[in-house]
Amino acid sequence: MIENYYKGRKVLVTGNTGFKGSWLTIWLLKMGAEVIGISKDIPTSPSLFEELDLESKIKHYYADVRDLERVKKIFNDELPDYIFHLAAQAIVSTSYKDPVETVATNVIGTMNILEVLRSFTKPCVAIMITSDKCYDNIEWIWGYRETDALGGKDVYSGSKGAAELIIKSYYHSFFKNNHPVRLAVGRAGNVIGGGDWAKDRIVVDCMLAWKEDKTVEIRSPKATRPWQHVLEPLSGYLLLGAKTFDEQSLHGDTFNFGPKAEQNRTVIELLSDMRKFWSTSEYSIPFKITANVPFHEAGLLKLNCDKALFNLKWESNLEYHETIRLVSTWYYTFYKERIDMYDFTLAQISEYENIAKERKRTWINQ
Repeated sequence: MIENYYKGRKVLVTGNTGFKGSWLTIWLLKMGAEVIGISKDIPTSPSLFEELDLESKIKHYYADVRDLERVKKIFNDELPDYIFHLAAQAIVSTSYKDPVETVATNVIGTMNILEVLRSFTKPCVAIMITSDKCYDNIEWIWGYRETDALGGKDVYSGSKGAAELIIKSYYHSFFKNNHPVRLAVGRAGNVIGGGDWAKDRIVVDCMLAWKEDKTVEIRSPKATRPWQHVLEPLSGYLLLGAKTFDEQSLHGDTFNFGPKAEQNRTVIELLSDMRKFWSTSEYSIPFKITANVPFHEAGLLKLNCDKALFNLKWESNLEYHETIRLVSTWYYTFYKERIDMYDFTLAQISEYENIAKERKRTWINQ
């Protein structure tokens, strides 16, 4: 079982107070891991990290990944068995307002993690998480493969492409031959799930509006995305960590994690399907289209995940309607029922694992 790789192990997660980091933390705790977190702050209010009271369940450090000496001390004190590097400035709109912070966090922060690991003598596995935005997106209809060109027309995409180049150069310069640390890279995007409250994200905007029975404004109703539940890429990251621990051949490799092509839906389709799970007034208007588009947004971006299927035996687990149900019911339960959300979140992870077993996803039994 994949959990056997993490049970009783020290797992360090950077960016653990964020949306994906919080979901990864609770899943690792469920597996029996000893989780150490590094984050510079609580990025949103509300916060999944706070709502689940994760700080009381792990060892947490408030530190900025741009602070090399601070990060070095934490790593050397803790000596983790696995590292999942998720810390990033992850909001496209913020990158337009503060490009310096975006580049410094996503590029220098990534380099600092690698620089600390360069002097490690303890064997460990480091999974570096970037984004589907690292590709030079020319909006073709085919999914991007791991060998396609990196880049981007905006600062956020450029910062992710640059982080990938730093990882590649560090791997070839310092880690490739006879180093105790093994590296691998995970790329994913268009992740949705309960407990995301980051700004300028369509699902978040909808949930904040609909809980008040208000109308949400949408900018790009026809933009198409391969929407995936947050547990999908996280299952890929966890599998990649386990397989990299076992297989030297994966050292330095990169993998896309995304849904099947049939998951592609326009923004307007996504919102229409999510609204069905909300008890909104029959007279309310759930969304309206605004002409205000303050920054560039790609109309189409999807990944080819054949490599993850072939090399890792990983494939996405959920159907589109299941993704919508899990996301919508999490928020509805949070806003309307106010039950223990830690238990509810654990139950969704268990449901996800059970679906994977029923569908004989081989990665669940790795």
